[in-house]
Amino acid sequence: MPPNPPARCLPQSALADLADVPATSRWVRSGGTRLHVLDYGGPGVPLVVLPGITSPAITMDFVVRELTDLVRPLVLDVRGRGLSDDGGRYDLDAYAEDTEAVVTGLGLDRPVLFGHSMGARIAAVTAVRGKVALRGTVLGDPPMSGPGRGSYPTALTAFLDQLAQAVRGTDADEVAESWPRWPRREQELRARWLASCGREAVMATHRGFAHEDFFHWWPDVPGPTALLYGAESPVVTAEGAQEAAGLHPSAALVGIPDAGHMLFWDNPPAALAALRTALGPMLT
Repeated sequence: MPPNPPARCLPQSALADLADVPATSRWVRSGGTRLHVLDYGGPGVPLVVLPGITSPAITMDFVVRELTDLVRPLVLDVRGRGLSDDGGRYDLDAYAEDTEAVVTGLGLDRPVLFGHSMGARIAAVTAVRGKVALRGTVLGDPPMSGPGRGSYPTALTAFLDQLAQAVRGTDADEVAESWPRWPRREQELRARWLASCGREAVMATHRGFAHEDFFHWWPDVPGPTALLYGAESPVVTAEGAQEAAGLHPSAALVGIPDAGHMLFWDNPPAALAALRTALGPMLT
């Protein structure tokens, strides 16, 4: 790591994106770390949304705004991303403590947790810790790498190269070189918001993909729980899905057709339909 790594930053155009998001900014403290949450409001059951390794909260807007008839979405800027503070620690227990702080700090009554990628691992650990009451969890394509298992399929250098592009200044066309299937708006948002992700947060989380084993927690995740995975995902392979099903027979496992790891970006209609179906029994 360079002696003076690039600072996290956001252009004014990124901050202006918040004007187009039908949510209110909420703030919660987790120890000394200030966390930013996008709260979409409404009378529904709270759905705490935990994004992936380089996904600030706003990048989940196109998903959660389609759920407001079912739930009250609250999307967390995970520590080290978006408008939340850097955290110092980036292990799964620290991330789970932040999630618990959101639930208690905002007075959420038995929310459902929904996480994608890194966020899915956070949701699993939070549920197993059992320090806040939950109605259920939905895990989207959680990294199944870990000690004695295969490596996470995206190398750290790929994340850092994209982060360096963002800090230098990038645009949707350059983002499309890495993510050609994404909707144009999501390419544009990533171009503007990726530089808000801290280098150390990304590096430490990627190390966690190698040293923290999802399957250590998965069998103990209380029900109801569902695991959504991309039928073409290199992160949750067919073998990984089969192992997950065997270790947690009561969990609902659903493959999203024509989707890789980035479920909602790759096949938005099918992924959204699967998420709505998974949420159904958890909202009573």
